[in-house]
Amino acid sequence: MNTPALDGITVVDLTQALAGPYCTQLLGDFGARVIKIERPGSGDQSRGWGPPFVEGESSYFMGTNRNKESLSLDLGKPEAREVLHRLIDRADVLIHNMPRRGSQAKLGIDADTVRARNPRLIWVAISGFGFSGPEAEKPGYDVIAQGMSGTMALTGEPESGPMRFPTPMADITTGMYAAMGILTALYERERSGQGQELDVALLDSQVTWLSNVASAYLATGTAPPKRGNVHPNIAPYQPFRAADGWFILAAGTEEHWRRVVEAIAGERDNVGDAATAAAANTAGPTDASGRVRTELGEDPRFQSNRDRVAHREAMEELLERYFSTAPVSRWIEVFEKAGVPCGPILPPEEALEHPQLAARQMILETEHATAGTVRVLGNPIKLGRTPPEVTRAAPVLGGDTDQLLQELGFSPEEIEGLRDSEAI
Repeated sequence: MNTPALDGITVVDLTQALAGPYCTQLLGDFGARVIKIERPGSGDQSRGWGPPFVEGESSYFMGTNRNKESLSLDLGKPEAREVLHRLIDRADVLIHNMPRRGSQAKLGIDADTVRARNPRLIWVAISGFGFSGPEAEKPGYDVIAQGMSGTMALTGEPESGPMRFPTPMADITTGMYAAMGILTALYERERSGQGQELDVALLDSQVTWLSNVASAYLATGTAPPKRGNVHPNIAPYQPFRAADGWFILAAGTEEHWRRVVEAIAGERDNVGDAATAAAANTAGPTDASGRVRTELGEDPRFQSNRDRVAHREAMEELLERYFSTAPVSRWIEVFEKAGVPCGPILPPEEALEHPQLAARQMILETEHATAGTVRVLGNPIKLGRTPPEVTRAAPVLGGDTDQLLQELGFSPEEIEGLRDSEAI
């Protein structure tokens, strides 16, 4: 078996909640040794987030803290800070989510202090707003970043109010960017021999989700409208209602549109019932395919993507009239056969049980010390030679403390003294 990609890299993880833990979980999946520092008795704040709990363990915490060891330290005590500094001296990466420089300096984990001790260290700070600008050092959570980034104002249907994305996408995005920055800094360190500092902010990360919306505004100065499920630049590229539910049709090219027209026309010829005739607005089924080609394929309003975007409502009305005559499964069959991108809209419980995810190892089982067998999401990065692995479930609070202290050179008597002082 090949050596894991990040074998030999040690990460000291002082983060809580989601963005930081998600980042370090990604690194752990690729073989880094991740040592999570937690307050004795309570640990990461997400250990208390629930329900659901499994045998007293938060599913939230277990979902973002696999492949880690847990060292319990009360960093308010000098003895605990000495343990931390001894660990930092041997580490490659230190990551935290303390937004205020004063708090960092008080604990001795500010960039100047730790990089003076270990010049090769990659020092990473995740915060709401970063360390520059008028909002610097303010506390921040995912929902605040969603609100301030412009994405919440654009989410939902045009007539609705602002809508929070149901999963913490600002946290997850920030975690991914932080991991990308760490890998970049480690690669650069191979040339320079020096570590560096990373300042990663939730707001910065979340605003990148504006993507093409941002490009349009920055190019024209025109405020983007709220569009709901439709794409601002492509049509049809959205959900449509069939006879028994909804499905996605994504005709991203002119060839796709031609195939859409031909597929609908062919389906109208194949199904010669009254509903089909009514949908095609013709006297009988024999004329159905010709009617489709006239209405969709020859109408000048739908000849190009630009035309279809400009006349979106008319296009949608015609398409939904056709789609109302058959169930979702039939339309997906029709469009897949025609080579048009399409798919069902699945609720989470169906999506997570889909055989495609199982085949891609996106649903994995881990054995937790107290919760037993726990299913978790896999890693989407599929390296061929050094793939990500789940080698251990999320740790119990402080479960690796004694072993780690022994590795750092503490004697049994010293460890007992740290326990007596409640430093661990």
